[in-house]
Amino acid sequence: MIILAATPIGNLGDASRRLVEALESATVIAAEDTRTTQRLLAALGVENRPRLIALHDHNEKDRAPDLVELARDQDVLVLSDAGMPTVSDPGYGLVAAAAAAGVAVTAIPGPSAVLTALAVAGLPTDRFTFEGFVPRKPGERASALRALAAEPRTMVFFEAPTRTAATLADMAVAFGEDRRAAVCRELTKLHEEVARGTLAELTSWAAEGVRGEVVVVVAGAAPRGVAFPDAVTQVLELVRSGTRLKDAAGEVSAHTGHSSRELYQAALAVRG
Repeated sequence: MIILAATPIGNLGDASRRLVEALESATVIAAEDTRTTQRLLAALGVENRPRLIALHDHNEKDRAPDLVELARDQDVLVLSDAGMPTVSDPGYGLVAAAAAAGVAVTAIPGPSAVLTALAVAGLPTDRFTFEGFVPRKPGERASALRALAAEPRTMVFFEAPTRTAATLADMAVAFGEDRRAAVCRELTKLHEEVARGTLAELTSWAAEGVRGEVVVVVAGAAPRGVAFPDAVTQVLELVRSGTRLKDAAGEVSAHTGHSSRELYQAALAVRG
């Protein structure tokens, strides 16, 4: 059969007993990076030296048929560099090919950057969506984020540290500066850090640079029971009663879900 095995995302202590046993008995391992797998075997004190076959984004389509046929006669252990294979990592194509060919697929569960970040972010966990990596090109990234602006579920994203600041800035534009979020970096590692705040605050926090593996968790859009023009009217009423425009926009934003920036600008235009 095909066996998908989750590996530690940082702390080697998270390697399960089942994972170690599977590594000790494996005859064939399909690995995202064979060098990473060799280091994992050494770090866990596994003396077994199975046949290692590279399985990555660039060769999975070609390798999958052969691995499926191999799995008819012996177990093929599948590893990504960290976490569960197939989750923003190679493996999906292999699993699909195995399912189509009637070859059994199972998994050894374990560490997950998605679930770990979701658990520590301090945002709703009852419903969430995993969005993987956002597009690298600024225009495509902005477009993809705009399409998620009304998503009511908590959203989980992977991002490279060098692009984290730019992505947070684009999120602030697409979702509103007041949307709550968390940036989780180096999860389970020595320098683990979870930065929480609004997207505006996190954009400023990330401006000087972010290091390590990054997961961004963003709150879903609040239900909009109040139409935008009515929300602007509420802002203006608060201003007439003596509240500063900025504070009024923030107060109305909190209970309507509309962007405080957009409310501020609309109210300013009406007053002008």
